[in-house]
This record gives sequence, C-alpha cells and structure tokens, in this order.
Amino acid sequence: MNWYLAKLVFQIVCGDGDHVPQFDEQLRLIRADSKEDAFRKAQSVGSNEQETFRNRKDQLVQWQFINVSELYRLSELIDGAELYSRIEEKENAEAYIYTVNQKAENLFYSQTHQLLQLA
Repeated sequence: MNWYLAKLVFQIVCGDGDHVPQFDEQLRLIRADSKEDAFRKAQSVGSNEQETFRNRKDQLVQWQFINVSELYRLSELIDGAELYSRIEEKENAEAYIYTVNQKAENLFYSQTHQLLQLA
C-alpha cells in the first residue's frame, strides 16, 4: 500500500448561485495500491462528501464535488516535508500577515486550552 496526496475540488453554490463562484480545494491523504486506485478512491471520497443544507438565511447551500485535480504519490513521510504550496497575491500585505498571525495565535491558544482541560 502507498500513500497519495489528492486535491479534491468542490463548488459551493448558495441560493440561486447568483454570487461570485466559490470553490473549496481540499488536500486529502489516500491509501491505495496504485495511482489508479488512489484516484478512484479520492473520487469516491469527494462524491460521498457532497452535501446540501440550509444556511441561517434559509438558503439552500450545495457542496458539489467537481473532481480530483491533482494526485501525488508520497514515497515516504518525512518530518517537515512540503506537501502543498500556493502563492497568494494580496493587495494589503499587512492585513494578510495580521490574519495569518491571528490564525496562528488562535491555534496555539485553543490547543493550550484543550490540554489544560485534560489535566
């Protein structure tokens, strides 16, 4: 068995879809015997996770699976190995850096809080 990294793409449609198109790209670990099996398994995961529900405004929200857009075989799991990279272009660099730092702080403190509750 081998490990694969698959990128699954979903389109998010809210209400009548009269909004800027939204897509969710998810990286998933898939364990399979071959690349073909990994691809089919990733497609199955995506299909099974399509969802339709109503939001707080009572609008229908649909998560529609599009397809598997990337698939990579992981030869081995190495501490610190790069799994994904995406270059972002932002108009306001300071706001982006602030948001990244806020997310990091929230991760750190929520994890610390969870650990303290276990004690």
